[in-house]
Amino acid sequence: MAVDPLTAGIELATAAIARIWPDKSAAEAAQLAAQVAIVQGQLDTNKAEAASPSAFTSGWRPAIGWVCAAALACQYIARPLLQWAGIVSGHAWPALPGIDNNLWELMLGMLGLGGLRSLEKIKGAA
Repeated sequence: MAVDPLTAGIELATAAIARIWPDKSAAEAAQLAAQVAIVQGQLDTNKAEAASPSAFTSGWRPAIGWVCAAALACQYIARPLLQWAGIVSGHAWPALPGIDNNLWELMLGMLGLGGLRSLEKIKGAA
């Protein structure tokens, strides 16, 4: 804080203007830096998990991938083949229960094909 009244008045006016009309580029830069820090933290966590010798730590992502692949195979290969085999053999079975669309959401999210990032790019988000 300045001792002379003129410099103190200028500093007070500058602080008031900064509060009323904040610098948008500085706020955007701070927001971007925060987002980059979050992403970097997640990348560091992913690297540490992948490097772990424990199957429970490093294997959970592949395990979920295999479960998703098995569920898709059951839903779209085994189930229709079983129904077809029942019809061909003359033993028409009732419709087998299916898996809802959450399986597709899981698979697309794991593969990074959800489309949300494309929507952000279209809207001009960082």
